[in-house]
Amino acid sequence: MVKNLTSIQSAASRPARLAALKQSFQDWNSSPDLLTRLARRLSTTLSLETQLGILVEEIQGVIPFDAMNYRHRIARQDFVFSTGMGGPHRCEYALNLDGHYYGTLTFHRRQKFSDEELSGFEMVIAAAICPIRNSCQFIAIEQAALTDSLTAIGNKRAMDEDLVRAAALSGRHGTEWSLVLCDLDHFKQINDSHGHVVGDHILARTAEQLERSIRTSDTVYRFGGEEFAILLPHTSLEEAREVADRARDAISRIRVDGGDEPVGVTASCGVAVHLSDENPEQWLIRADEALYRAKAQGRNCTRTFAMIS
Repeated sequence: MVKNLTSIQSAASRPARLAALKQSFQDWNSSPDLLTRLARRLSTTLSLETQLGILVEEIQGVIPFDAMNYRHRIARQDFVFSTGMGGPHRCEYALNLDGHYYGTLTFHRRQKFSDEELSGFEMVIAAAICPIRNSCQFIAIEQAALTDSLTAIGNKRAMDEDLVRAAALSGRHGTEWSLVLCDLDHFKQINDSHGHVVGDHILARTAEQLERSIRTSDTVYRFGGEEFAILLPHTSLEEAREVADRARDAISRIRVDGGDEPVGVTASCGVAVHLSDENPEQWLIRADEALYRAKAQGRNCTRTFAMIS
């Protein structure tokens, strides 16, 4: 009897609870309070750049400043956000949550910040740090999906996406983009003779040498077992060939402890410059054909392919 009465009372109170929930949602959704509005706006996106733009808008309404800068290194990449022109006075906040670091925010102004304004910054940052943490983690997850776990450079998925983007930019602006494919010569023999641990060291060292051989605007990928690629913006066919030869030279100097003696490796390279109206697959096929020629003509050399055959 008591149990039935409790159930009846609970059922009777549900409409009141639902009405209270509806009112609470309406209050939250229309609240003029800065912290509530900020939390609501930040929760609508996982774009860190968008979140920082929202942060600028909301803080400017209560604490005037001349510039805001945010800096963080996420998944081996620097993320920088800046707005405005700096002044001689600044306040800086390291964003730490649960023992993890999520970047540094710096505010600049020509006039010194008051103690009340500094307290205001702290309150706003406390409300923003969880959404910022979520966006940083989202970026890290996205980058992990595009990164080769052994060498920490881009994987095939990253290369495919970047080739699509590069082909579009090349076609739209008429700029030269070149693609270099590198394949380690007789790599299977290294694995068979010295084991996969040595082979993995060779692959990791190859990625390091390739990254040291290129400009900051160039990108290196591992898109197969012992296959690497270099994407070169604003680079002619001859310039790309020079990059390929420099990369081969760097790879040839790799030495890994193989037990009885150091283990080295050489590489073959194929080069193709993007052609007008050519899709990424055609571009990749021509670079691969050039690589095949390098393999067929003795290995440890570079061959180019400029025209569709």
